[in-house]
Amino acid sequence: MNLKDFIYNIPKAELHLHLEGSLEPDLKLKLSKKNNIDIGQTTIEEVKKSYEFNDLTSFLAVYYPAMNVLQDESDFYNLAIEYLKKAKENNVKYVELFFDPQAHTSRNIPFETVINGYYKAVSEASNYGIKANLIMCFLRDMSAESALEHYNMAKPYRDKILGIGLDSDERDNPPLKFEKVFALAKEDGYHITMHCDIDQKNSINHIEDCLYKIKVERIDHGTNIVENEELVEFAIKNKIGFTCCPVSNSFVTSDMKGKEIKYLLDKGALVTVNSDDPAYFQSYISNDLYELAKKMDLDKEDIVKLVKNSFNIAWISDEEKENYLKQVDKFVEENK
Repeated sequence: MNLKDFIYNIPKAELHLHLEGSLEPDLKLKLSKKNNIDIGQTTIEEVKKSYEFNDLTSFLAVYYPAMNVLQDESDFYNLAIEYLKKAKENNVKYVELFFDPQAHTSRNIPFETVINGYYKAVSEASNYGIKANLIMCFLRDMSAESALEHYNMAKPYRDKILGIGLDSDERDNPPLKFEKVFALAKEDGYHITMHCDIDQKNSINHIEDCLYKIKVERIDHGTNIVENEELVEFAIKNKIGFTCCPVSNSFVTSDMKGKEIKYLLDKGALVTVNSDDPAYFQSYISNDLYELAKKMDLDKEDIVKLVKNSFNIAWISDEEKENYLKQVDKFVEENK
């Protein structure tokens, strides 16, 4: 089996996927018509053309207005179901899905509309041969008070939310801004992760605070850690996971950070590959792996390491991890 087919068919876990970032142009157009939302585009081609950006700020300027088409519970359900269909095509077996409630409550969409729509889809993930969980993220460019307010909103839905994350514009919004709410999340038994986007102002300081002060289990993106070998060694020793997204990296900077990913992989860090916002970057997880493999001349052994890392840092039981890893080993054995 050639490398591309190997990558596309190997069982995978995806741990860095924004549901709002899986809004494909055709669904966006369909929902805009259903909900009578003027999005300024009337064809799929026009929607695709609007998905143009060259840094994180310009991406977010397109990303958030697009969410206006999401209005009722069925919209959130359909968005998640459409992603699960794509995940099945990529042989994803397990996925943890980010969602951003503040992006919707700020549009006067009730919290329960968002969580109930998404969770209904999560409950049906097994129909696609997938197990799925939800991670609620706070928008870091909103206030710490807003994050705490939404944390409290989520309390009645504790059984529907696996973890708490932090995303959006990192400029002047360091991890410690949200130290209080993440401490509460840890006390309440949530898993926690935070975005440390690539090449941001004070990236390495943010990573250090995530590791030493917030004490996250995973860092989303986070490849700037290579700037400090002490932090790399700390992350390896403490089995901190890194959910990297090479294709989206290449859109918001001039580099997919392949060298950094390969360096961390070879060092033994639990680095993984994910698709981030696949509708906007037109790349789902298999393509991310393949593009990284082409760029960095990865072999099948590298791909297996990346895939196994994803299952090993997933927030599932040891028994489930063992089962998924056996599936990977079986695939590898049958496709030498």
